Amino acid sequence: MAKSAKNIAQSVWEMAEPLADELGLWVWDVEFVKEGARKILRITVDSEEGVNINDCEALHRAIDPLLDKVDLIEEQYYLEVSSPGIERELKTDIHIEACEGWDVEVKLYAPRNGAKSFRGVLMPFGENNTVRIQTPTEIMEFERNTIAKISTYFDM
Repeated sequence: MAKSAKNIAQSVWEMAEPLADELGLWVWDVEFVKEGARKILRITVDSEEGVNINDCEALHRAIDPLLDKVDLIEEQYYLEVSSPGIERELKTDIHIEACEGWDVEVKLYAPRNGAKSFRGVLMPFGENNTVRIQTPTEIMEFERNTIAKISTYFDM
C-alpha cells in the first residue's frame, strides 16, 4: 500500500533532521509534491548563517543513499535540497517565531475591512496564539483559522 505524501514527508523529515543537525542546519520543511509530470521530494533547510549550495549538496549526498536504502517512495521522483529563500511561506509556529521582526504579508480567507491581504512587521504571538503584525498605522491581530497564508517579503 502506497504511503500518502504527508506520511512520506514526515518520514523523510525524521531521517533528514539528524543529518541536517550534523551539518549545522535545521529542517525548515519537507514536501512530496507533483509538479507537472514530475514527483519532487523537496527538503528545505536553513541555518543561522543562511544556506549555500555547498550546504544543500552536503545534505543531498548524506540523505540520498539513506532514501534508497529504506525505499520509502515506490515511484520515480526527484530529490531537491534547497534553502527557503528570503521570501518564504510560514507554515508552522516555529516558522512564525523564527521570523519575528521580519516583513510579512498575511493573506486571509475572507476580507477584513474590504481587504484580504495585509503587510507589516511580524510580532510575537498574541493571546490565544493569534498572529500579530505592526503596520505603519496599527497593530493587527489575526485568528489562525482566518489566515490562508503568511509569507515573508522583501522590498528591493
